[in-house]
Amino acid sequence: MQTDPWTVAVIVGLAAVTVITRGFFFISERSLPLPAWVHRALRYAPVAALAAVIAPEIVMTGGQFIGTWHDARLFAAAAGAALYLWRRSTLITMAGGMAVYLPLHLGLGW
Repeated sequence: MQTDPWTVAVIVGLAAVTVITRGFFFISERSLPLPAWVHRALRYAPVAALAAVIAPEIVMTGGQFIGTWHDARLFAAAAGAALYLWRRSTLITMAGGMAVYLPLHLGLGW
């Protein structure tokens, strides 16, 4: 099977853009200091990325919003959030959420 030249060009172009953007900070001879407001904003980046990945998984199925409360993910997310607010432990949050999710999903078929 032969690869289309356009596909090869796109792959090479994307690879070049990736290398250039990721290597940009190594090209400079001197350190590039970031402003204080950027440091403050970067503290929230992991939380924002996690929310952007997890929120759609909780409230959507097959690209559509869930239409019923009989979904184990909703109860597991609520339990996990409550446990995190109570204990501030990531491990307890995950274990508690799964302890709610598994019986509802496997036992009741939600």
